[in-house]
Amino acid sequence: MRSIKLSRSVATLASAALAAVALAAGTAAPAAAAPSGATNTKAMTWTFLADGPSGTVRVGGGPLSNPYQGDTDTSTALPVLCLKVDGRPVPAGITPDFYAGWAKGTVAATNPVRGTRLTSLAAADGICANTFGAGWRMAEFHDGKYGPNLQSSGGWSFWAHGDVPVGTRFWTYINDQPANPWN
Repeated sequence: MRSIKLSRSVATLASAALAAVALAAGTAAPAAAAPSGATNTKAMTWTFLADGPSGTVRVGGGPLSNPYQGDTDTSTALPVLCLKVDGRPVPAGITPDFYAGWAKGTVAATNPVRGTRLTSLAAADGICANTFGAGWRMAEFHDGKYGPNLQSSGGWSFWAHGDVPVGTRFWTYINDQPANPWN
């Protein structure tokens, strides 16, 4: 019995030592895996940032957004930010860049939906399509394009045609981080 306790103590000490070495080296120790079936209690949201020329708006995270862990409790009811990409050219007066690209389409916001109803990207896309029609989907963090022929994807915000409510946060997804309601 004593040797089992000693072995556990040694294992705990070794684990703590490895975490300390990783911290000192500037690398993060591996995070514990979430239990199977666990979902986030927070998800990423965006908001209206600015009006632009020719009926355009800029939407993005702003200072409250957290694309890495989420920023809003999923029990909250918010509109879904939807996008229909139709290849629209960049209007005069907008110069797309990494942090404020051009989405090549139109944005709109649904009626408020609890984040817990967004059980998958397909479910969120379905809400957009059911609200606005074929071709509409949930907007994504990297939808802004910039560079030659708009071939590069940026992040944090984008410009698009459309009109969305000012002062409201919107459910928006990110394709490379676990900050979505369904993660």
